This record gives sequence, structure tokens and C-alpha cells, in this order.
Amino acid sequence: MLYSDKVMDHFAHPRNVGEIPDADGVGTVGNAKCGDIMQMFLKIENDVIVDVKFKTFGCGAAVATSSMATELVKGATIEEALKLTNKAVMEALDGLPPVKVHCSVLAEQAIRAALSDYYRRQGIDPEPIVGKIEELDEHGEEEEE
Repeated sequence: MLYSDKVMDHFAHPRNVGEIPDADGVGTVGNAKCGDIMQMFLKIENDVIVDVKFKTFGCGAAVATSSMATELVKGATIEEALKLTNKAVMEALDGLPPVKVHCSVLAEQAIRAALSDYYRRQGIDPEPIVGKIEELDEHGEEEEE
């Protein structure tokens, strides 16, 4: 399996690892079939993500996509962060092997889950803003109920 230099760099030197003890939003998503678990912590001031940290248990691609996703949303507004797609994460990493695309989907979902938590803590129903956080199957596809 070939990984881009950017994927290797973010795997070997992940950015924004750790947790924010007084985070404004925390999101945890997992993929039971591949075993990847991502947790995102957001610090938000005036609708801007001023700090973001992550803890990921998973493969190198999961670590790399988490790292890149945090880089892409740090300093962004909530509105901008909500527009982050797994494709944007993959493009920023110069691509991922097809079997690892689900890692970028998890990274997108982890950010959305943290933003959902942020809205819930404000007493706001997150679903109309953030959308429903779906559990994904091993191919990164939303599972049918």
C-alpha cells in the first residue's frame, strides 16, 4: 500500500495530539469493523475554533487523517468547519489508498460529532445544523437501518 509523503509526515509527526481538558465540544466516533476510534476536542470562542486536539486509536491513515483534519479546522469558523469533507481531508493529504478512505470519513465525522456536542452544551439541537452523525461500515458507507 502506497501512502503519500504528506500522509507519512502526518503519521510520523501528527499535529494537535492530546486533549483539551476544558473543551467546548468533544466528539468520539468509531468504526467497529476496523477498530479505529477518533476523539476530537474543540475550544471555540466567538464561533471560531481557536484550538483543536485529537486522540486516535487506529492505523497510520487514521492518525494522519485526524491530524490533517485538525489542521484544516484550526482557526476556522464553525460554519467553515461544517463544510469540511472527507474529500478535502484526502486532497490535503495528496490522496489515500481506496481501502483507507473510511479513515478520512471518520475524521470528518469526529469534527461534526464535536460540533454537535458543542451545540448540545449550548442548549441547541445540533441536528438541523450539523446533521445526523451516522455509524459507518468498513467501507466508509453509511449503514442502513
